[in-house]
Amino acid sequence: MAHTPQNLPPEVDCLATLSGVEAAEWNVLARDNPFLSHEFLVALEHSHCIGGMTHWQPHYLVVRDQSDQLVGAMPLYIKSDSRGEFVFDWGWADAFERAGLDYYPKLVAAVPFTPATGPRILTAPSADRAAVASQLLTACFDSAKAINASSVHVLFPEDADRPYLESEHYLLRKSCQFHWHNHAYANFEEFLDTFTSSKRKKVRRERRRIAEAGISFEHLHGVDLSLSDWNAVFEFYSRTFMRRGRPPYLNRAFFDEVSQTLSDRLVVILARYESRPIAAAICFRSNTALYGRYWGSLADFHSLHFETCYYQGIEYCIENGLQLFEPGTQGEHKVSRGFSPIETYSYHKILNPDFHAAVGDFLERETMYVEDYMQEMNDHVPYKENENQV
Repeated sequence: MAHTPQNLPPEVDCLATLSGVEAAEWNVLARDNPFLSHEFLVALEHSHCIGGMTHWQPHYLVVRDQSDQLVGAMPLYIKSDSRGEFVFDWGWADAFERAGLDYYPKLVAAVPFTPATGPRILTAPSADRAAVASQLLTACFDSAKAINASSVHVLFPEDADRPYLESEHYLLRKSCQFHWHNHAYANFEEFLDTFTSSKRKKVRRERRRIAEAGISFEHLHGVDLSLSDWNAVFEFYSRTFMRRGRPPYLNRAFFDEVSQTLSDRLVVILARYESRPIAAAICFRSNTALYGRYWGSLADFHSLHFETCYYQGIEYCIENGLQLFEPGTQGEHKVSRGFSPIETYSYHKILNPDFHAAVGDFLERETMYVEDYMQEMNDHVPYKENENQV
């Protein structure tokens, strides 16, 4: 299913796998981002969550200097559907089909199944960032033309990437997530003291229900879990997807690998009742942030989801001095529990000029809706007046 264009700039290579790139060399570019680490991406390959007959075909772009040092890269994939992206463009695909055109394949710069903001134009600290970014974006567009892709999509880029995308006339799409920020809280109660009285009582009541039910929690890194614990955690995770009528994005082989290779970056919040695992939240962390990724449970206790996925994550951040907690996409219920609406971005270039213009018109209207929605959510944050939480 992989396509290899023949007309890329000479300084750029296209790779169908990262297995031939040294982990240490790649990780200089990935910096502290766990999802862009060599270990995370090759685990997706080794476990066949991407590549093969999947809808995520690796198409990594890499730039080397004259001494053969890796100075730039893009985590790029050829997509034959839009699942696992969390930036929804099914309507665009339908419009292409109605016009008698093919929307797939398309090119996507992202981390598969991971709606977390991070670098998408990776450069070495010593590199000429502007020059390398230009090389990568030129190669990306050339790749799209070579495989007859409809479009290029850059999902959840960090702010430092955005000027380069805007200079190449990518269309901006704005969205919203809910994040928690640590203001040097000594403990959870100090954080809770920033809430209004009624909101503070609600959180305490939810936490008390869990404690009175006799549920305890552990914060474990990858290798800390026993085989039986991992069996339970993977069952919980799979159940969440199966309830929605589809298989999970990630398989057991993936978790088995990253539990060893990314053990210090993989955090499992495990809930036990009478010593038995009953729920878990699977997270990853950097040196500054915790990223909630997946959750699942076996039992139905009141407030179990909120405690496992939100309150325990906040406690982990406070205890470990992390500044940011991104618990995942969507979820207005996060607002009353201390998470604030935060803008996230994606960038899009449609090769058909007429469709590019039409998508641009749509995004202008959608942006107004997103901004109104964020304002409405800001009106419902639980903090006392004059508390600056972001």
